[in-house]
Amino acid sequence: MVGLWIPITLAAAAFQTVRFMLQKVMAAQTLSAAGATFSRFLYSLPFIWVLLAGYVGLRGTGLPEIGPGFWTFGVIGATAQICATVCVVLLFKERNFAVGITFKKTEVIQTALVGWIVLGEGVTPLGLLAIALGGVALLLLSGGKETGGIKLRHLGNRAAGLGIASGVLFAFSAVSYRAASLAVLSDDPLMRASVTLAAVVAMQTVIMVVWLSLREPGQIAAVWGARKVALWIGLTSMGGSLCWFIAFTLQNAAYVKALGQVELILSIAASMLFFKEKISGREWIGMAVLMASILMLVMVI
Repeated sequence: MVGLWIPITLAAAAFQTVRFMLQKVMAAQTLSAAGATFSRFLYSLPFIWVLLAGYVGLRGTGLPEIGPGFWTFGVIGATAQICATVCVVLLFKERNFAVGITFKKTEVIQTALVGWIVLGEGVTPLGLLAIALGGVALLLLSGGKETGGIKLRHLGNRAAGLGIASGVLFAFSAVSYRAASLAVLSDDPLMRASVTLAAVVAMQTVIMVVWLSLREPGQIAAVWGARKVALWIGLTSMGGSLCWFIAFTLQNAAYVKALGQVELILSIAASMLFFKEKISGREWIGMAVLMASILMLVMVI
């Protein structure tokens, strides 16, 4: 079981790349950013509950007890992930797919910081240096296609703001989910992951229904009308989320997110081959520097 988190994390990255590709397409054609986010939770919920019921029935042990902090961390993670996903979908409208995913990937650096603060999972001095290098990468990416140097004013643009916000929010959701899954009183990592995922996605679905009913009522009908594509968002979301949750129960969240950077490679391929988008020299450098900082971080934590 020691190295099981590695293939599980790789699978999570693949599922997530496909899911974001589908959400980008739907947000550009039929749904708002919130609607595209809602489709993820709505269409994955039935599959997740069926999976949980089937696994509980197979084990024949019933649902495990829930320890203190489960619901608190679950709500924090659920809300943070909703907001983070909306930020990423909006970011796709500002920049190309690969750069949008790269901005999101700052969550790895921020997960290390949040894990250190919230869970006490340490960061060494070299780890802090890696985090600083990631900050340089963020400045490069924030400049878009400009050829000039690194300028702090670039962090004030809309794309950078959405990217940084998504990273912060995904970091909080990752650490919160790890804390919630560890509060499920079971020695079975799949059971802990399944229970946490089922509870969290149910909360997210309810939150999104209330929000859309009040702010964008037409989007609920639009999500149902787009079900032929949205169903695949649900399936890939379930696969990715389940894999992430299992990985989080097996390994430190920062390590899991670091290995998950293979998603960046997949996103570059999708951006160039599927969306036919061009990546500037500055953006290539920014992505490379960020990848270096992440690899350095995982080696020294």
